[in-house]
Amino acid sequence: MSTEEHTSSPQGEPPEVRELSDARTMRALSHPVRLALIETLGLAGPLTATQAGERIGESPTTCSFHLRQLAKYGFVEEAGGGSGRARPWRLSSRGMRFSTEHDDPETNLAAGELARMLRERQLDRYRAWLEAKGSYSRTWREAAENSEFIMWMTADELTEFNRDLVELLVPRFRERQTDPSARPPGALPVELLHFSYPLTSIPEGQS
Repeated sequence: MSTEEHTSSPQGEPPEVRELSDARTMRALSHPVRLALIETLGLAGPLTATQAGERIGESPTTCSFHLRQLAKYGFVEEAGGGSGRARPWRLSSRGMRFSTEHDDPETNLAAGELARMLRERQLDRYRAWLEAKGSYSRTWREAAENSEFIMWMTADELTEFNRDLVELLVPRFRERQTDPSARPPGALPVELLHFSYPLTSIPEGQS
């Protein structure tokens, strides 16, 4: 299985999606504060440790430490200006991609833990939406979608389907990720979760 997380920064487009492949880097990212910082910088753009801490409910000292660790592993970089905790940080890439299938058991374990943490955070945000949706306008409540589709397909067809879905969605809205002026009035960041998996075990004699 592969997983891809897209982030964005409104202050110019960072480099392309980063490929993660080593256990040490994935373990370094598998921390709730570091994931929260990545998510927040993706939505808000460059922030200081103090500004980031206000958004995620952590102290400037804690955020400063974890931002330096993220920089050590190439996830964030200084955006220029300021010094100490007053210096702003930005994402070093627009997103990340990694596989949970590796020949090395250590890398497999690290990838699996990172994927688990990411999915739990995403599902927590979904549950938060369900609890808070009454505070949104009827237009937003009706626009938000919950769908399930069951389709018979081969593994090759599923691979092609997932690739086509990404190619359909990402280019259409990519400009808005990095350029606030391209966002129409009333636009909000929308999280789209896509899971695809077989419902039954593989029948005997098939692969």
